[in-house]
Amino acid sequence: MKDLQQRNRLCFGLGTIGRDMFYAFEANTLLYFLSDVLSLPVWVFAAASMILSVMRIFDAFNDPITGLVIDNIRSPWGKFKPAIAVGGILSAVFSVILFAGIGTGWTFVIIFGIAYLLWDITFGINDIGYWTLLPVLSSDQKEREKTGAFARICANIGLYIVMVAWQPVTSALGDTPAVWFWVAVVIALLYLGGLLIPLIGIREKRTAPEEQDPTTLRQMFRALLKNDQLLWTTLAMGLFMVGYCTTVNFAVYYMKYLFGDEGMYVVLVAVVGIAQLGTLSVYPMVAKRLDRRQLYTLGTVLVIAGYVVFFFAEVSLILIVIGAVLVFVGQAFIQTLMLMFLADTVEYGHWKLGKRNESITFSIQPLINKIGGAVATGIVSLSLIISGIKVDGGTADMIGSDGKLVIKLAMFAIPLVMIVAGYIVYLKKYKISEQFYAQILKDLEERK
Repeated sequence: MKDLQQRNRLCFGLGTIGRDMFYAFEANTLLYFLSDVLSLPVWVFAAASMILSVMRIFDAFNDPITGLVIDNIRSPWGKFKPAIAVGGILSAVFSVILFAGIGTGWTFVIIFGIAYLLWDITFGINDIGYWTLLPVLSSDQKEREKTGAFARICANIGLYIVMVAWQPVTSALGDTPAVWFWVAVVIALLYLGGLLIPLIGIREKRTAPEEQDPTTLRQMFRALLKNDQLLWTTLAMGLFMVGYCTTVNFAVYYMKYLFGDEGMYVVLVAVVGIAQLGTLSVYPMVAKRLDRRQLYTLGTVLVIAGYVVFFFAEVSLILIVIGAVLVFVGQAFIQTLMLMFLADTVEYGHWKLGKRNESITFSIQPLINKIGGAVATGIVSLSLIISGIKVDGGTADMIGSDGKLVIKLAMFAIPLVMIVAGYIVYLKKYKISEQFYAQILKDLEERK
């Protein structure tokens, strides 16, 4: 059993490297690709930016339906692996189309909008299928924390490979639309290759098809709306993700227009990446000494301190690094905890409602990510326009003191409010403590 757990943990974690490279490339560079590489006219950029925000919100509410479909899959390969494979292949195809820059004017807007919607839907299928494996691999909280922390380490390795490399690689190759297209192709192939690791290597505990009752649409809404702990987790995670995505999406503009040296963006990302990986490496050890409430409090305090430093840091690279490390170390703790909270609501929903719905429950994660990303994209796009940064014939105007203040408020003040609000929701409403969770497992075992 121990060998199987270690094998599953290893395969589950390693599979996230390519996935997060793929997702990070789209989530963190697509807006830059539109604004600074394609050099779109202002109205085309505005239309494409609106698509990024509106389509993410629209598709987010499709994710529970996706979770319902996955929960009802009956196949020799289980419920989750078919979704991982099909969603992976299709999302790779649509990602390449997004970076192909097809058409001009309204033709570009229409093709881009359709490709983006289909990318969002198909990656959601892969994402829900993938992360739903976590509560299936083990119901032990400590084992979940080990698996979840290792997965976050691997995911962050993939994330920071892209975050560190995309700017110098694309610049060295010429920073043309054609270069970006081929970089997108390479990352899509790495993504698909990485998915083979969990598809082949993971052995999850499966329920026999004849023992599974199909989940109806009505039961889906019941699983989502009657699971109060899932709802409060969703709200806390949503507030956190808006703040997190907003700060991350601003980073390259901050280094270019406030600090004044875009080349140092790579240094900032590298330092932050090392800090987050170090934090995730020690997470299981820290979790042995602090309970989850104490860990969440520690993460939030670090984030607050980091944002305060960051707000005044553009005059010094050292201050920027200190602020960024504080923020992203705190966020590493919080992100891992959020994944654990969501996993525990699977058993809570089973205990309270009498039916286990892993995929429907975990459909909340991409829903939150998409809404958080959509709101963040809207905040960033609007701030770029208000501050004086604009796209017009391939040039971007430098901004004055008022414009810099707009960027700083949007990048630091708004996210800080969101993240603190999410922490307050958790303190007031989340009640699945370690002791309560142990009682839930005991009750479920007795019902069997």
